[in-house]
Amino acid sequence: MFYDYAELEDGTQVAYSNVLDDGVVEVSIERPIELGFDSARCALPAFEWSDIEGFTDDDMAYLDTFVHNNAPLILRLAREASKNYA
Repeated sequence: MFYDYAELEDGTQVAYSNVLDDGVVEVSIERPIELGFDSARCALPAFEWSDIEGFTDDDMAYLDTFVHNNAPLILRLAREASKNYA
């Protein structure tokens, strides 16, 4: 299950998962485009990016900084959501 976290100025949506069984929290990022979405995923706490589609290197640099700056809060919210979901 994913929870909305933020909407950036360009309409990019950032969401996070519950804490998964392996302790990972997935951050899902999607930006609407004409025929779908640009997307990327980041696994916390390792900051491992995957499934990057449509974002430029500059976009990814910004998103990486955004996720790093917001990771403590995202991880805390994911832990709280996991307690409530169990």
